Amino acid sequence: MNYHYPFDESWTKQEIIDVVNFFNLIEKAYESQVKRDDVLAAYHRFKSIVPSKGEEKTYFAAFEKASGYKSYPVVKQARNKEGKFVKMN
Repeated sequence: MNYHYPFDESWTKQEIIDVVNFFNLIEKAYESQVKRDDVLAAYHRFKSIVPSKGEEKTYFAAFEKASGYKSYPVVKQARNKEGKFVKMN
């Protein structure tokens, strides 16, 4: 991993940690698997920090550009999947 996670410098230290945790779970969904509930909880926290849909899309696009991983499909699978884990192909 030779890239930076997108965040706003005006956020608190805890908010930055929580957003980085969310993006870390996105990575893990592509590289191995993650618990569905962990993704949903991290996304809920992400949305409390970034409530605007437009801002969400901006952060998702910045993360995808840096990492190559798309965030929305992971969140969508976590919402729609019945199992305990999320794993992207």
